[in-house]
Amino acid sequence: MNVPNNPITLMAQVYKEVMPVVHEKLAYWTTRATEIPNIELRKQALGSIAAKTFHCEGGGILALLAGENRNECISFVVAYQTISDYLDNLCDRSTSLDPLDFEAMHESMLHALTPSQPLVNYYRYREDQDDGGYLHELVQTCQIILQKSHHYSKIAPTLHELAGYYCDLQVHKHVKVEEREGRLQNWFHAYEDELPAMEWFEFSACAGSTLGIFCLVSYSFHEKLSEEHILKIKQGYFPYVQGLHILLDYFIDQEEDRIEGDLNFCSYYENKEQTLKRFQHFVRESDAHVRGLPDAKFHQLLSRGLLGVYMSDQKIHEQKEIKKMAKKIVKFGGLTSYFFYINGKMYRKRAQ
Repeated sequence: MNVPNNPITLMAQVYKEVMPVVHEKLAYWTTRATEIPNIELRKQALGSIAAKTFHCEGGGILALLAGENRNECISFVVAYQTISDYLDNLCDRSTSLDPLDFEAMHESMLHALTPSQPLVNYYRYREDQDDGGYLHELVQTCQIILQKSHHYSKIAPTLHELAGYYCDLQVHKHVKVEEREGRLQNWFHAYEDELPAMEWFEFSACAGSTLGIFCLVSYSFHEKLSEEHILKIKQGYFPYVQGLHILLDYFIDQEEDRIEGDLNFCSYYENKEQTLKRFQHFVRESDAHVRGLPDAKFHQLLSRGLLGVYMSDQKIHEQKEIKKMAKKIVKFGGLTSYFFYINGKMYRKRAQ
C-alpha cells in the first residue's frame, strides 16, 4: 500500500483520488436532501452540506490509509460526516433545546457504527419528522460499509467510545445557555482522572472530532490489524490530534460564534498568550503521539496540515487580532504547515 509520506505526494493523491470521489458522494446526498418533504429538515440538510463540504474533504484524506478500499472508506466518511454536520445544524439552528431530542437524534451516529442495529425514529422528540428516509439511508450506508471491513469486531469498542464522547458533547453544548457550561464541566470531571492535564473546554474540543473514527475504519480494511495497533491509533488521535483539530475550528469561528451567541471553546482562554501557549502544546503533543503509529509520517502530515488549512481560511482575514495570532500558529508546524497554508489559499481561490 502506497501511503504518501511527504506533502507534495499527499496533495497530489488528495486532488486526484480523494476530492473527486468526495464531491461525487456529496452530490448524491445533496440530491437526496432536496427530496426531503419537511421544509425545516430539508433546509438544514442542504445547508449543512453547502457550508461544511470541507469537513468531508478533510476526513476523506484518511481514506488513503485504506489502500485499494479507498473509495469504500470515502463513502463511509462522507455519509458519517454528513450525519454529524446535519445533526449539528439541527441542534444549532432549530428551536429545540431538549436534551432528549438531541440524544435521540445522535443515536443515529452510534447506530451507524453498529451494522446489526435496527433503525428507529431519530426525530421522535421533535415536531419536524418526515425526512423521506434521508437519515436512515445515511446510517445504513455506514452500516453496510462497516460489514465489508475485515476487522469491524476489533475496532467496534473504540469506535463506540469515540462516538460516545462526540454524542455526549453535542447534547451538553446545545442545551439552554444557562445549563451548558455546568453540564460540560460535570461531564469533564467524570473523565478528568483518565486524561492528561487540560481544561474542561479543551476536553470538549478533543471529543468533537471524527478523525479517530475515520482512521480506525480505514485501517480496518487491512488484512492484518492487531489490538495493539488499534490502541495506538486511539491514543494517537485522542485526545491531542482531535483536540487540535477542533480548537482550530473554533479559533477561526470566534467572531461568527460571538454574533450568533454560540458556544466557542477558544473564548475560554484567559488571553492571547495563553491561547498560543496551549495551541503550541497541542501541536507538540500531537506530533509526539502519532510518532509511534504505523505510517507515522502520514499522520504527522495530517496533524501539521490542519494548522495550514485552518489558518488559511478566509474567516481569518476578517478578524484583525485573530489574523495576527494565526501567523504565529502556522509557525508551530514549521515548513510543512506553511506548505499546506499556501496550498489551502490556492485551493480556496480556485474553488471560488
